[in-house]
Amino acid sequence: MKFASRLRSGFALLKPAEFALAPARCPFCGPTVLVCLRREPIGVRCVRCAASAVHLSLGWTLQSRIPLLDERDVCELSARGPLVEFLRRRARSVATSEYFPGLASGTLHAGIRCEDVQQLSYADESFDLVTHTEVLEHVPDDARAFAELFRVLRRGGTMIFTVPMHRGDETIERARLQDGEVVHLLEPVYHNDPLRSQGILAFRDYGRDILARLRNAGFIETKICAATGRLPWVAGHDVIVARKAA
Repeated sequence: MKFASRLRSGFALLKPAEFALAPARCPFCGPTVLVCLRREPIGVRCVRCAASAVHLSLGWTLQSRIPLLDERDVCELSARGPLVEFLRRRARSVATSEYFPGLASGTLHAGIRCEDVQQLSYADESFDLVTHTEVLEHVPDDARAFAELFRVLRRGGTMIFTVPMHRGDETIERARLQDGEVVHLLEPVYHNDPLRSQGILAFRDYGRDILARLRNAGFIETKICAATGRLPWVAGHDVIVARKAA
């Protein structure tokens, strides 16, 4: 079933004129072959675990920044995919979740834990490491989300994550939530979501001031790590690292 799903996804992305293969080492599954289905980050995958350019970039940063993963308790804000599978194999423990509208944090839906990053159900200082990919642009109140992620991280802990970023300094707010209703400030943009066929609204396009937003939440040593030179056809995805003081 998983292979068939990956095959269908691959055919949907494929541009035959841009197809290419290259040997590589995947941060999640080791020696592999990378396939380029189209010359865009979404079109580059590991043939063994199907990690995308986003996940590969985060995985390489994770390798370089987090030693002794087997001694870490991890919070990951998704419940499936190559990063989740890797963390389950390597970390001491990993808490996974998805966001389901209308469900309270900590409840189960079809066996999957629901967590709203704006109001996490985890206790203070529960984790040594927090990871997530392409989540915070979809959160109405990201300041509250940063504060919650800081709260559940232990002293000296690290958060490693990705969000779509433009080249400018300032974050562009696309929408806001007002009295329970979405107010669009710009033309709506929806990102693909495997759990929601209609896609999911992007509330903002982040700029480099995301580092200031993290510092405002209490994080230190905030940094944007450019994952360059790892992928043969496209630029790597920027990965953000933030640490909580010991």
